[in-house]
Amino acid sequence: MKLGVEAALVGGSLVSGDVEVVDGVIARYGVGGPGRGIAVPGFVDLQVNGFDGVDFLSADAQGYERAGEALLVTGVTGYLPTLTTTPEDELVAAMREIPARAHGARILGIHLEGPFLAPGRLGAHSPTARRDPDPALLERLLDAGPVRMMTLAPELDGADELIDLLGRRGVVVSCGHSDATAEQAHRAFDSNARTVTHLFNAMRPFGHREPGIAGAALAREDVVVQVINDGIHLAPDTVKVIWHAAPGRVALVTDAMAGARLGDGTYSLGALVVVVRNGAARGPTGVLAGSVLTMIDAVRNLHALGVQLEDAVAAATSVPAAVLRLPTVGRIDRGLPADLVVLDDRLEIGRVLVGGVARLVA
Repeated sequence: MKLGVEAALVGGSLVSGDVEVVDGVIARYGVGGPGRGIAVPGFVDLQVNGFDGVDFLSADAQGYERAGEALLVTGVTGYLPTLTTTPEDELVAAMREIPARAHGARILGIHLEGPFLAPGRLGAHSPTARRDPDPALLERLLDAGPVRMMTLAPELDGADELIDLLGRRGVVVSCGHSDATAEQAHRAFDSNARTVTHLFNAMRPFGHREPGIAGAALAREDVVVQVINDGIHLAPDTVKVIWHAAPGRVALVTDAMAGARLGDGTYSLGALVVVVRNGAARGPTGVLAGSVLTMIDAVRNLHALGVQLEDAVAAATSVPAAVLRLPTVGRIDRGLPADLVVLDDRLEIGRVLVGGVARLVA
């Protein structure tokens, strides 16, 4: 099967010609013949709390099917269901509801955002469910489901032991909801921490004498910074500064919650009541509580700031896939699964394929 596109984004460059898919994998690209639109890798989202009316802390298999199909409409073909700080029994119960195989977008593992977070940087997370570092608790959580990434505050007493344990278990360590100084952040990055959750949000502010975790992450060349590029969590100029400081190390995330795709209204994020108004999701105290951003809009927003399309797409594909150490995800190449998005010249999504099967046709 040929896609009928005029070009494909391969290795960060647009390659003229069509893409051929055989038995669910990419057989060839740069194939001659007329076509329309460009094929890009399916988007990868590292942080999705819920989607299209579904909150993952209370979702069942039917909920994951609904959310997964809705994510495809936005170009996401692989994602991490993200579970926020919750009492252990409720968290484990939510983890066990995550299906091993899902309809719609692929589930690439679980992102546990908490419970080992800084008490002063919780944002919308539950203060009563927050915990100090506890290796036994961490082991129980890791045994409860396929955890792929965990967000924690690296400055907490005992966090070093958790970071080592997560590394041994093959779990990506992301620093976030943190009051870490630059020195404390560098210690975590020198260990197993390799990325930062929603840069600048819920962390020590950047200072010219104490740059904190944000400054430490931007100053290094081996740390990927995740950003919520919705114009609410970060000002456009802040995104530009991040991009200039860390080209090729920016991963777009949505931090989407149940209200994503549904517009203004009242939704849940675990036990928290969240009101979405004018595109901003806020808890009862006014704190931001996730977003209603979609990944295609995050890409469009980045491109609108002057970032080349190839690089903006990489921030939603190959960069987050590299964070997860998944070499077959977020790329177009021969022999890889045909998880693809076809975009037109207005960056509208025409088709989405998962394993070579068209799941969305405009």
